[in-house]
This record gives sequence, structure tokens and C-alpha cells, in this order.
Amino acid sequence: MAFPGFHNAPVPSCGTGAPRLLVVGLAPALKGANRTGVPFVGDRSGLWLRDGLARVALGDAVCRITNAVRCVPPANRPTAAEVAACRPFLAAELSGPVPMRAVLALGRVAHDATLAALGLPHRPRPFTHGVEHALPGGAVLVDCYHPSPQNTHTGRLTRDMFDAVLERVREIVG
Repeated sequence: MAFPGFHNAPVPSCGTGAPRLLVVGLAPALKGANRTGVPFVGDRSGLWLRDGLARVALGDAVCRITNAVRCVPPANRPTAAEVAACRPFLAAELSGPVPMRAVLALGRVAHDATLAALGLPHRPRPFTHGVEHALPGGAVLVDCYHPSPQNTHTGRLTRDMFDAVLERVREIVG
């Protein structure tokens, strides 16, 4: 879908090419990554994520940031077909170089998309904020509510909750 004055193209991942942490979000935000061309840059979710990563010293040298869906979805809600169409891109990110130790899934869609990209069923590994799931190869999938304004303004995700998950991720990635 084209939006005049915006990026209007798939938003590529950003960060190191050899991540110890892969952060998986939902999709580019219309007024954030769709405008800037960089995941989690230019919107409130991005501020929450990037400020949180900085607070626990997980910067670009350690992590890579991507989304389950690479283009801004209509009505800001990706369909199952859009998630499936973008699965090969996420699978490529997940099969990157070894020292990846953790995957941080921001929300249920990112969690389910990560498992699907790895060819794993999500039923025995349901999304639950703060829960860790072992992945093949020794990496750990860590679930966190998405830092969207809807979640942060309602208190579903507080800064303390977010920081606790990020601190645990930092422990995992070393």
C-alpha cells in the first residue's frame, strides 16, 4: 500500500550482522519505520524499545531489529497472509550467524511468526509476557508485550515490566 511522502517499501532489518540478540516486532508503523525506513525509529514504540535497550546496554553492536511483517499493513494490523508472505525474510534473519543467543518477541504475532519461521508449532509454546522458550541450537525466545502506546498507556506494559524482560535478555546474551 502506498502512502505519499512515506517510505512505501519493505523496511529492512537494522543492527549488527552477527547479533547475539534478534528483536522481532510486529510491522513497520505508518508514521515511524514506514517514514524513516528503519525499524522502531520515528514513533513511540521505537522510543520505548531503543531507550530500554540503551538502559540495559544492548545496542547495535549486540542486537539486530526486525519485524514479522516488512511493510506497513493496512489499518496497522497485519493479516495472516501478510505474516506468511514475510516468513522467508524472518527465517533468513533467524538463520543468521551463530552467536545469536536470544530472540525477543514483541507481542504474540512476533512470537508466533518466529516459531513459524523456525518450523516450530506454537501450541506447546504459547505467548506469555516474560516467559522464555528454548529454541533449537541453544537460543532462547523471550516474550514481551509490544511497547505500543496501546499497551504502555493502559499499563499493560510498564517500564518496570519492560526493563525486567530486557535485563533478563541481557543476562542471556552475556
